[in-house]
Amino acid sequence: MDSLKPSVCVLDASTYVGFWILKGLLSRGYTVHAAIQKNVAGETEIVKIIREMKKVEERLVVFSVDVLDYHSITVALKGCCALFCCLDDSDGYGYDDDTTVDLEVRGAINVVEACARTDGMQKIVFNSSLTAAVWRENICTEEVVDERSWSDQEYCRKLKLWYALAKTLTEQAAWALAMDRTLNMVSINAGIVIGPSVAQHNPCSTMSYLKEAAQMYENGVLAFVDVNFLADVHIRAFENQFTSGRYFCFNKIVNTEEESVKLARSLSPLISLPPK
Repeated sequence: MDSLKPSVCVLDASTYVGFWILKGLLSRGYTVHAAIQKNVAGETEIVKIIREMKKVEERLVVFSVDVLDYHSITVALKGCCALFCCLDDSDGYGYDDDTTVDLEVRGAINVVEACARTDGMQKIVFNSSLTAAVWRENICTEEVVDERSWSDQEYCRKLKLWYALAKTLTEQAAWALAMDRTLNMVSINAGIVIGPSVAQHNPCSTMSYLKEAAQMYENGVLAFVDVNFLADVHIRAFENQFTSGRYFCFNKIVNTEEESVKLARSLSPLISLPPK
């Protein structure tokens, strides 16, 4: 990349992963449009931190957006060559039904369409989840779970895995529209995200991801990723012109009792350990 870095957009920059991508981009010299969705539960701690950062960081521009309002997205994207799309539970109440799923899907469609209509847009880096690939009947009998795999929608509904369903349908909708509009898109399908203050800043998505965690563990598909590593992967996916398609992103698969205990500790107090 040239020494004069272009402008890029992170939407939603107030999500846990979006915030760490924002920090990584600023540290690399990019001008960042931080697009923040309004939260009906009130302004989050991450949003407050971003607003404080804006006071001292001249390469940070903050926008308020509503992903169901197409115009607000286009305003945030203007002048940007890339979008880091990090859609997540926007109301702070978690994933609990088909309505929540539908809102995220509609938001993704609006965001991708806005990118298609933004001059100079070079790439979308779409933050997704391993849960968009690992949920279906008899997965333990399959030899390979890889980037070609998708979670089964009806199976997710049967087990009320609303987070997995949202990530599956949202990513599929984004891919369908991106291909139709001939947009360059890459998706990063992450394991459960761990990192500084994750229990404080990302509780709803974390707990939604971990629904039926015991079954994921038994089937060998429970994996975690450090948020710093994950943010770096997103940025490298943008900077490398040869990246394409889907990428699974995790540091380790949890397959022993000792590793499961370590994961639980990293997510405390969201997950309580049994007494010794």
